[in-house]
Amino acid sequence: MADSRKPLGKRTNLVHGGTKRSGWGEVSEALFLTQGFVYDTAEAAEARFLKAGEDEYIYARYGNPTVAMFEERMALLEGAEDAFATASGMAAVNGALASMLKAGDHVVSARALFGSCLYILEDVLSRFGVEVTFVDGADLDQWRAAMRPDTKAVFFESMSNPTLELVDIEAVSAIAHEVGALSVVDNVFSTPVYSKAATQGADIIVYSTTKHVDGQGRCLGGVILGTKEHIRSVVEPYMKHTGGSMSPFNAWVMLKGLETVDLRVRAQAASAQAIASAVEGHAKLHRLIYPGLESHAQHALAERQLGTGGTMIALDLKGGQDAAFRFLNALEVILISNNLGDAKSIVTHPKTTTHQRLSDAKRTALGIGDGLVRLSVGLEDAEDLIEDINLALQAV
Repeated sequence: MADSRKPLGKRTNLVHGGTKRSGWGEVSEALFLTQGFVYDTAEAAEARFLKAGEDEYIYARYGNPTVAMFEERMALLEGAEDAFATASGMAAVNGALASMLKAGDHVVSARALFGSCLYILEDVLSRFGVEVTFVDGADLDQWRAAMRPDTKAVFFESMSNPTLELVDIEAVSAIAHEVGALSVVDNVFSTPVYSKAATQGADIIVYSTTKHVDGQGRCLGGVILGTKEHIRSVVEPYMKHTGGSMSPFNAWVMLKGLETVDLRVRAQAASAQAIASAVEGHAKLHRLIYPGLESHAQHALAERQLGTGGTMIALDLKGGQDAAFRFLNALEVILISNNLGDAKSIVTHPKTTTHQRLSDAKRTALGIGDGLVRLSVGLEDAEDLIEDINLALQAV
């Protein structure tokens, strides 16, 4: 008799998805801290190196049972066919792009990117003969105009760091597909909880799992998601030979993070909405940027693409860097750090930290002014965070 059960829900998959139990029948996922694996015979080793079967492993850089559990669970969460776990979010960005590009290829990218992403596109890829054209990510006409017959990929952050500009995943992916290019989406700010990127046309989806997936400030990690054919034929050979794979310990920590990521991110987004609504229009601010507010120019797109404003807020203080520093130094609950997606609320000044290497002209073009502050909303009581922000603004 056919199984009539409906597909498992997201939270069920986040607790049980991809689990591989050892002969001991452990409840918590097993942590396989090993670099290599033993073969019964020399013939068995030869056969595995020729073609490893399912649940057969050679070397931790190639694959590991704990890492495989994390990859499968992330694929279930994202709705992708497969995933490859990486040592960090930037290893995922670099691996997703470098594994598929060669000298003479053309890439079109949104210019509103995290500083390290810009470094890969402007410095690393160009050094190896890949041409990159930058466009305004929100302007679909610029995307269309930049496409060429030799365009192999488009790259963008679905919600940009730190100015929270959205790119229409469905529209840009369709434009890319018209010329046979792949759509590569850095989806960190959108979060895998709210992401619909796989059904909106994205071919390759990248996360820094250091952020919301771990969510508790413990480990570095990243993941590249896509079709099984692309992940195993294009991404895996590049990553396993260049050494960007995730450690088993970090994969185990990420598995523990996935059990609660849906609960945490939804609570963080609800608090971000409450904070943005309470603080918007404050006399000490030029503007408050949050896609969940109707005042955000792309509010409708945020609702359609994600159904939320997310967990991040940008505050642009009057008085420039001096005002921003006074604000940061007056906070007592919110921490000054450059991470995000954490259980603890974290604030940073992009001009002097995450986007420091950019020229003043580039920062101005991206909307990163002297007074801009990026806030990652954590799991504290929203009322405490609102009070902390208001008291710090009084100190400006």
